[in-house]
Amino acid sequence: MLSEADNVLLTRTGPGTTMGGVFRHFWQPVALSSELPEPDGAPVRLRVLGEELRAFRTTDGSIGVVAPRCPHRGADLFFGRNEAGGITCAYHGWKFAIDGRCLAMPTMEPGPAREKAEQDVRLRAFPVREAGGLVWAWLGPRDSMPTLPDLEFLTLPAGHVFVSKKLQQCNWAQACEGGLDTAHFSFLHMAVSDAPDVADRLMAKVSSDSDTVRWMRADGAPRFTILEHTVGLVLGAARQADGDDSYWRISQFLMPNHGLAPNAFPGENYHGQCWVPIDDVSCWIYNYTWNPERKLTDAERQRFRNGSGIHAEVDADHVPLRRRENDYLLDRRRQKFETFTGIEGVSEQDAAIQDSQGLIADRTAEHLGPTDMGVIRFRRMILAAARDMAANKPPAAAHQPALYRVRSGGAIARRDVPLRDVMRARFGHDHGLVPSPERRDAAE
Repeated sequence: MLSEADNVLLTRTGPGTTMGGVFRHFWQPVALSSELPEPDGAPVRLRVLGEELRAFRTTDGSIGVVAPRCPHRGADLFFGRNEAGGITCAYHGWKFAIDGRCLAMPTMEPGPAREKAEQDVRLRAFPVREAGGLVWAWLGPRDSMPTLPDLEFLTLPAGHVFVSKKLQQCNWAQACEGGLDTAHFSFLHMAVSDAPDVADRLMAKVSSDSDTVRWMRADGAPRFTILEHTVGLVLGAARQADGDDSYWRISQFLMPNHGLAPNAFPGENYHGQCWVPIDDVSCWIYNYTWNPERKLTDAERQRFRNGSGIHAEVDADHVPLRRRENDYLLDRRRQKFETFTGIEGVSEQDAAIQDSQGLIADRTAEHLGPTDMGVIRFRRMILAAARDMAANKPPAAAHQPALYRVRSGGAIARRDVPLRDVMRARFGHDHGLVPSPERRDAAE
């Protein structure tokens, strides 16, 4: 369990908070590229880390992320005109570029005074990068801005990647902890019926391998090994497989809010998530699936759009169709006879349980056990970063972008093989680090 003070430290990320300072030292995804589909399109409202922002794609295709209000009289730029290389306030026509420069101030007579005013007045603007189908913003101090993390999906052609987002109606930390807690798979996502139609539907959602489902179902107390590295944690959970073998499900936590899923075997699709606080009681989850060896098929993309694995079935505003307000469309008959929860969808099952802990989970009342080791180590790492931040020591992980190029996934090994050896055999590296695209091209 955590103290009340540590729970507050962990969960508050707004302006001026310590954990908010940690988050602001890392690039954060703030929108899907598809939310800004065309140059000079409509501005988009954003809320990130408790801050209101506005985003727009300019005439040349660049994206601006700016403060929401015109510095003239405070009108909301959501109602502005996005045209001819900048956003124009609908109130008095003041116009701003994506870097915050004032491009036009038509309420003043031309001349030196207007030129000086245009130079002096700036709209607060944030550095932006577009990569992997996501819009990334830097909300921290400019003098410590690193390059984007070298997550593998950001280095691949668009055809190899699928991204989505969904609203999560709870604090970021419990949603993140849910993603790192792989022990729950033996229960939350499991069938209670062996009927072929139930089993087939489950298999389509969670795995292509009936053996792995069988092993997870039979062993609800995996043995955890945690390996710490410079930018995060390797979380290895070993379950009993057949004979003298163990089935390893290996996930990754990457500072401060990325998690890589533990399911993929060689050749299969890899999956990851990023939990971005909207405020202290809700977050956006950005989901990314990639395959470094081939393009994703049209059928796979359609399945992800319809809701599969980490990808939820959502409406046009990225709000899950099964959510808190409708009890996630829980079906008690199905819960009794078919699946453990009676809720359709892995992502939706996760959300239901994570949201059920409260808008902000009370970690002072927990009773943790051996299968919570990954959650414990996550809290230890992120709270240490927050305490360093309070002592004016920014997180070192932010300036190690190459170390984010890691993989996670499944492996089968003899029971006496330790996790480091499993990692070397499965990924060629203790921490799952994969070669850069340049080195891969040279090797090919």
